[in-house]
Amino acid sequence: MSEKTFPLSKRDLEGLSAQYPTPFYVYDEKAIRAHARRFMKAFSRFPNFREYYAVKACPNPYILKILASEGIGADCSSLPELILSERAGIEGENIMFSSNETPESEYVYANLKGAVINLDDITHIDYLEKSLGAFPELISFRYNPGPLREGGNSIIGKPEEAKYGLTRDQLFDAYAKSRDKGAKRFALHTMVASNELNPQFFVDTAKMLFELCVELKDRLGIRIEFVDLGGGIGIPYRPGQVAVDYDFVADGIERAYRELITPEGLDPLGISFECGRPFTGPYGWLVTRAIHEKHIYRDYVGVDASMADLMRPGMYGAYHHVSVAGKENAPATKTYDVVGSLCENCDKFAVQRELPEIERGDFVIVHDAGAHGRAMGFNYNAKLRAGELLLREDGTIVEIRRRETIDDYFATIDFKKLPGFKA
Repeated sequence: MSEKTFPLSKRDLEGLSAQYPTPFYVYDEKAIRAHARRFMKAFSRFPNFREYYAVKACPNPYILKILASEGIGADCSSLPELILSERAGIEGENIMFSSNETPESEYVYANLKGAVINLDDITHIDYLEKSLGAFPELISFRYNPGPLREGGNSIIGKPEEAKYGLTRDQLFDAYAKSRDKGAKRFALHTMVASNELNPQFFVDTAKMLFELCVELKDRLGIRIEFVDLGGGIGIPYRPGQVAVDYDFVADGIERAYRELITPEGLDPLGISFECGRPFTGPYGWLVTRAIHEKHIYRDYVGVDASMADLMRPGMYGAYHHVSVAGKENAPATKTYDVVGSLCENCDKFAVQRELPEIERGDFVIVHDAGAHGRAMGFNYNAKLRAGELLLREDGTIVEIRRRETIDDYFATIDFKKLPGFKA
């Protein structure tokens, strides 16, 4: 069962905030490494197993470098993510470039760096060839099973309503066409859910792709080199929820592999994931401070962070556990909406949440914010995004991204273009 803890004490935060004013993110390197090793151990039984960390979840090169040292690659969807991965030492086929509506220049860069290019639509075949001047030797396609596969949720949508991937019929045409254009190595990808906690879901996804591998061999004579099962492994945001059992998933995939892949002579078939959330989500926290209280039709606690720092609760109605430093064991005697200062009524970290009494100056901890947290920050209302701190294995803390400044906000504006602005 999930227990919500935070690695720093109230006293630690008092000292830390003197140097780094709230709000800020904190990531726990030791916990990130421990999870990476547990994940890789569970799936290392499979040939050529790879995990491509979804860079979008936490695009900080320090985090990527930690994961790279644990043998983990990168799943990228833009040019800056490719460059971030490269700077962290992740290169070549340790990068899966899986984007949609991709500009020509980004395909060119991904190909130049030797990344695996994962195409999202059948029309991108000709577009890619034209962009590169020649078709790559290795190509992957993203499969969208549509109504053939139940699943999805409010984050990614039902497969048939999602904008991603090729239909089943298109998939066979795409492999045949890419083979005719000179491709010699082939991969198969799908991503049909997000933040899923049912471990059987991922076993069923593997079965679906294994069956396609067999059919591609039978119909087209094409052998798939590896399948990418996508990400979507969820984390227990709510206390009491159970994390996905990696051994259960690996055991189920292994049984399906022996049943479907081995008898067809397709062994070895590489297996990959591209998870982001479980690698950093539970090991990152948004630390903010209570600065106001308001008592009208409800009781409100106002904090110095806002939806601009963590948009998931406002965007998805997502639950994030909230605790108060130094009051972890205090009785939850109050019911609050914990809110930020954005001019949007959805700027709420918690709604009607039972918490200990919160006083001005208290540190409020938003848990499970290490993925899709700072990464999804924005500047609406001219808000300046929080910085990021890393708790190292030796207990020291280093700033790995400073907080934004007003100068950062104005950096892209050239006031000299038109007269009349004050210096």
